[in-house]
Amino acid sequence: MIMGIDPGLNNVGWAILKDEETLVDYGCIENKKGEVSEKLGVIYKEIEKLVKKYKVKVMAIEDLFFAKNKRSALKVAEAMGVIKVAGVNNGVKVKEYTPLQVKMAVVGYGRADKDQVLSMVQQILDIEEVIEPDHAADAVAVALTHLMSKSF
Repeated sequence: MIMGIDPGLNNVGWAILKDEETLVDYGCIENKKGEVSEKLGVIYKEIEKLVKKYKVKVMAIEDLFFAKNKRSALKVAEAMGVIKVAGVNNGVKVKEYTPLQVKMAVVGYGRADKDQVLSMVQQILDIEEVIEPDHAADAVAVALTHLMSKSF
């Protein structure tokens, strides 16, 4: 099983794919209350639960790509670290992909917008349902990127 992750401190999108491009489950860890350290603890515990529940072998995580707001970027980076540690501590291989790599893999165009990415995700997975929230949809795209990269 491949787990895709769209990292954040308040919202962590996640998705589980089988190797043959089958969407198993997806969702979002909503984490809006508490201190940063408490939020990081929640993220760790929830990621660990998902890894164990779905017997995840590989975690594909979207890499940090922005630096407009340094304070916000640092908090997302902290969340990314906790997510990676949760994976590694549970025997999961962790791979990172930039937003450009995700767009290129899923759409074939590095400047694709969110709607184009979502549309291609639906086509690739042969589903009609709209994956919501956006964080979960992004996580599905990241998982597909790993699957399409064949970098196991």
